[in-house]
Amino acid sequence: MELPAPGLGSGNPPNPPNPPLPTTPYSWQDGRTLRLYITDESQAIPIFFSISTNSIKVRYQADKAMSRFQGPCGIDIEWKPNFRKGEAENPVALLQLVNRTSILLLHLFHMKTFPAHLKTFLEDPNVVKAGVGIQGDAKKMYKDCLVNIRNCVDLSLLARSVDNTRWKGRYRDPIGLARLIAAYEDRLLSKGKITRSNWENHLDPEQLEYHSLGISSMLTCSDGHAGYTLYMKLSSMLHSIPKIPSPTCYTFDAVRGRLCEPSGMTWTPFNPDYDPGPPPPPRPPMPAQSTGSSTSHGAVALSPGYGSSRLKRPLAPDSGPSVSTGNHAGARDNSKRQRYRPRNKKST
Repeated sequence: MELPAPGLGSGNPPNPPNPPLPTTPYSWQDGRTLRLYITDESQAIPIFFSISTNSIKVRYQADKAMSRFQGPCGIDIEWKPNFRKGEAENPVALLQLVNRTSILLLHLFHMKTFPAHLKTFLEDPNVVKAGVGIQGDAKKMYKDCLVNIRNCVDLSLLARSVDNTRWKGRYRDPIGLARLIAAYEDRLLSKGKITRSNWENHLDPEQLEYHSLGISSMLTCSDGHAGYTLYMKLSSMLHSIPKIPSPTCYTFDAVRGRLCEPSGMTWTPFNPDYDPGPPPPPRPPMPAQSTGSSTSHGAVALSPGYGSSRLKRPLAPDSGPSVSTGNHAGARDNSKRQRYRPRNKKST
């Protein structure tokens, strides 16, 4: 029987076709962004200041730079990948913070101590830190740096909360950063092989110049900047929906590696007003298997995957009742005794 087309008698609306992927690359360049590459807790190098055409190679104190940095911000961390299975995960090497005017690249791997103002900033419950997959980043920051990150916003959950008509499926299912950028900024966010870079190596300030040798510099800045851009876009949509969701639907604190609400209760991503949409269509039934040698002697054919571990061997013709598995060993032992039993001597 011919199945009806989606939306024509099936009861479910037809799935809209996927829009074509954007071709314009995403760029953090907006004409007003200052980048600071901080390799030591006592100094920072401004590597690009767009108002000036040349790099300003003047050193500032990192704590001074952090004291001027304000939220909300996008956050992203990087660490050296492992190339051998079973190796312990390497510690955080690079932390990126992005707000409206600044991009801070803090090379934690080369810092002797964790900057005090940076710790204060990350633990401030009044400052939003937004990102995709931020739960894992927050846990790793505590594991490696003993820093609690508060007021973390998961952009996937925020997108599902404010734009439910676009995003369906399970509420806690992640949405990739590139997918969100394509949907809301119509830009292509591509990383290529940069995700396998050794982030413990020093970044050459000259390579961080726009249009210079390394495309990795633009990608290094893009993740955090994309997170900030998406947060500003999605948070502005909160007031355009009929019912504003509770911040705990997409916001959490990471305290001692534990995700919790500001009250201290364990945080679970949940939105009571979220509509996941219709369930996925049921899988088509498995085709019936043709009868073969396994059913020629009266054995019952079971459906694939069901009870296969209990499927017994078919009975041979005229072999009598089947013997349970537990008696097989005993049957072999008895046959051995009967076979090798010595003959009794004849009576004299």
